[in-house]
Amino acid sequence: MHVIVVTGENQQQELIPKRTTDRVDFVTTLRNKNPSHLIDAIIDLGFQPEDERISQLQQYQPGVVIVNSVISTLDQFPDGFVRINGWPGFLRGPLIEASASNEDAKKLAGEIFSLFEKSIEWVPDIMGFISPRILSMIINEAYYALQEGVSGKAEIDTAMKLGTNYPYGPFEWAGKIGLNNIADLLSNLSATIPRYQPAELLLKESISR
Repeated sequence: MHVIVVTGENQQQELIPKRTTDRVDFVTTLRNKNPSHLIDAIIDLGFQPEDERISQLQQYQPGVVIVNSVISTLDQFPDGFVRINGWPGFLRGPLIEASASNEDAKKLAGEIFSLFEKSIEWVPDIMGFISPRILSMIINEAYYALQEGVSGKAEIDTAMKLGTNYPYGPFEWAGKIGLNNIADLLSNLSATIPRYQPAELLLKESISR
C-alpha cells in the first residue's frame, strides 16, 4: 500500500506511527510525479479549497483523496473526497474526525488510518465538524475574558491546562492552528448561528497577523 502525506513537521509528528510496515511518504509540497494507479491514498494536511489544488488532487484518483478541511464541506469537492479534522493537536489522539459520502472511499480511508494506528469517527458533513466547533468556542470565550480584563493570556492558558488537562491553553492552541482559521470558522458559523459570534479582540488580532 502506497500513501502520500502532504504535511508540515508538526502535523507529521502527530500523525506518524511508532512503526510502519507499508509505504508512507511524507512530503512538504503537493507533487504529481507518481502515476495515480500506484497511489492508494493521498492525505493533504496542508489543503486549501482552491480550484487548482483540487484539480491537482483529482489526478491521484481513483486512489482515495483525504483532505484537512474543517470549514469547507463535501458539496464543494469532487466525488470520492474525504474530509478530516487535521487541525494541529487533533491528530495526536487515536480517533480522526471525518466525513465522506462515498462508501468505497470510507472503507479505504479506514484502512489507511489504521496504518497510523488510528481509527476514524465518521461524523455528519457539517462546517467545523464537532471538536473544532467546541475548541473554537473555548478560544472565543478566552478572548472575551481577556477583552473584559478577567485575566491575562498566560494565566488563562495555565488555568485551562491544569483545570481541564488540555494539551494546550486556548491562546497557545489558537497560535498552533492559526488564529485566522479560528476567526474564519466562527465568522462563517455565526452567519446562521449567532452564538458563534467572534469576540472583537479575536477578530482584531486575527487581522493583524
